Amino acid sequence: MVESHAAALARKKPGELAVKAEMGGGHVSVAPHGAHSSAARGKRRMCAVRTTREFGMKAMVLKGKNTPLALETVPDPVPGPGEAVAKVLACGAGLTIHHTRTGRVPVEYPRILGHEITGEIVALGQGVSGLKIGDSVTAYFYLTCGHCYWCRVNRETLCDHFGGYVGREVDGGYAEYIKLPARNFLKLPPGLDWRKHPAEVAVITDAIATPVKVIRRARVTPYDTVAVFGAGGGLGVHMTMVARWACARKVIAVDVMASKFEACLKAGADAAVDASEGKVAEQLLELTGGKGVDVAIDFVSSTSTLEAGLAALGKGGRLVSLGGNSQPFRVEPAQALRKEIEILGSRYATRQEVLDSLDLVARGELFPLVTEKVPLEQAEAIHQRLDKGLVTARAALVMG
Repeated sequence: MVESHAAALARKKPGELAVKAEMGGGHVSVAPHGAHSSAARGKRRMCAVRTTREFGMKAMVLKGKNTPLALETVPDPVPGPGEAVAKVLACGAGLTIHHTRTGRVPVEYPRILGHEITGEIVALGQGVSGLKIGDSVTAYFYLTCGHCYWCRVNRETLCDHFGGYVGREVDGGYAEYIKLPARNFLKLPPGLDWRKHPAEVAVITDAIATPVKVIRRARVTPYDTVAVFGAGGGLGVHMTMVARWACARKVIAVDVMASKFEACLKAGADAAVDASEGKVAEQLLELTGGKGVDVAIDFVSSTSTLEAGLAALGKGGRLVSLGGNSQPFRVEPAQALRKEIEILGSRYATRQEVLDSLDLVARGELFPLVTEKVPLEQAEAIHQRLDKGLVTARAALVMG
């Protein structure tokens, strides 16, 4: 456990050793109690590492492509300048991590995965402002610069100096502690019971924030019928929930697993289409009296789902693709022209959209659905279920 330097000194007896993280060099030094002057302590922030356990934290580590997650003891994270460390209470488990495990996206091994966290700040590096020890926080998934044109206009997902992702380019939340650039920690608003519901609070940053962005990108109104492809997945269920919150006239869930329709209907869907039966566009047209849907939101983004979504669009329809699939799909220019169809890509969420989503849950307007919660040690088991599509909505790791 990492605690403030001041707190550590307050409870130590004369002659005991204080273990300090030297912020300038990012290394750990051991000095006798009282060896540093108050002026030196004021010059640079320090943190003390609890000495009641062996050095190191538990973490689930990915050592290579398509290898099982392994429980290991790794060094405690020490914050450098501009960084902070948080104790992890919970971390969401989803298919974004699946892409990393399977090697679909590049990553350097070994790596600690996970980006949707509920945490508590326990250490600060030199020069950090806006955070203090004890702050309850979550994490912003993207590593962005904060000063390019796109960051300045609140579209961080298009950052010109994009540095990658939490849990890919830097170690993530499948551990007892997480170290990140301080700007990637977002403070939780009052009203969120993060101690009682750490798993649900953790997934807000993606499961709620990503759909909130889609609603804005697609300009969903109370006059619109919305179809959600991949509605039974972790994001899909929450997309139906957020579409209902946005007062869409009708919300239709589309999935190949009929067993997930009950959750979709409870989340806000008015009807469901079993995509395993084929003829998805025809079924959607039938449900809309031949008019077609106004917005088709595709979390699968395969050739078949994208073409079905396009075929099901009515006049002025918008197709939103969120899947990272590289499969091409066919667009008929005459149809796009005649109906004035729009094709949109939507990627994660801005920092403000994450903050807005946290506020929505804090106000009681939305609440994420986490159906499976397991301890850190069972991360591999829950990912086996996720890989097989056996988890409805979201799963999360909850630290002991």
